[in-house]
Amino acid sequence: MAIGIDPNLDWFRGHFPIQPLLPGVAQIDWAMHYAQTLLAPGWSFSSIEMVKFQLPLQPDNKLRLHIKWDEKKHLLLFHYDLEGQTASQGKIKLCR
Repeated sequence: MAIGIDPNLDWFRGHFPIQPLLPGVAQIDWAMHYAQTLLAPGWSFSSIEMVKFQLPLQPDNKLRLHIKWDEKKHLLLFHYDLEGQTASQGKIKLCR
């Protein structure tokens, strides 16, 4: 799923005025939103198993979100690509 980062998002307010960066919590929120909407309706956040933020995400970046739902393990895997590089990745445990 392709995502363009709108420079006017509220997420950028107060998150480094000189060089705005997309906070990690926004990246997790988006992964959860799309997972609950598309792959795991009825499931909720339980815990974060692992998360790594490897590249800064700035206004106007073009991202690709990859999400995979392993219902057997109750585990959501996500990663964001920025120009072919992994910008962030994580594993989120979900519950009913």
